[in-house]
Amino acid sequence: MGTQQTLPLIILQPSQLYISAAKLAAIESQWQPPLLETLEPVPIKALDGCIIYTDGHTRAFAALRQGFTDIPVVWDEDELDWEAYRICVTWCQDAGITTIMDLAKRILPHEDYETLWHERCRRMQEALALQRREEERKR
Repeated sequence: MGTQQTLPLIILQPSQLYISAAKLAAIESQWQPPLLETLEPVPIKALDGCIIYTDGHTRAFAALRQGFTDIPVVWDEDELDWEAYRICVTWCQDAGITTIMDLAKRILPHEDYETLWHERCRRMQEALALQRREEERKR
């Protein structure tokens, strides 16, 4: 990971459609007292003109619920599947999710989160893998 800094929540684009209520409860119970300096930085990346979360949506939402307007971030330097992230960001934007605040009405029981989010991501990853194998085969 890269350099840590603090950025306003309002400028960070989510890359996930839902928050797990169980994960949120776990973070909120462990983050005592809720001080910004004790929150693990959230990884971000500049992608297609946006600054996106690559992880840490639940931590960011927990900070929002505690009244914080900024969050500690760290620039993600990992090699991730940026095509998959583009798809996830497009899903979010199509659903009207442009800030972490937009996830307030999208907190789900963990089982529903697994079904609606993780299963959707697994299907997308499988489709991308198939598409990439087809493209490779054509070369």
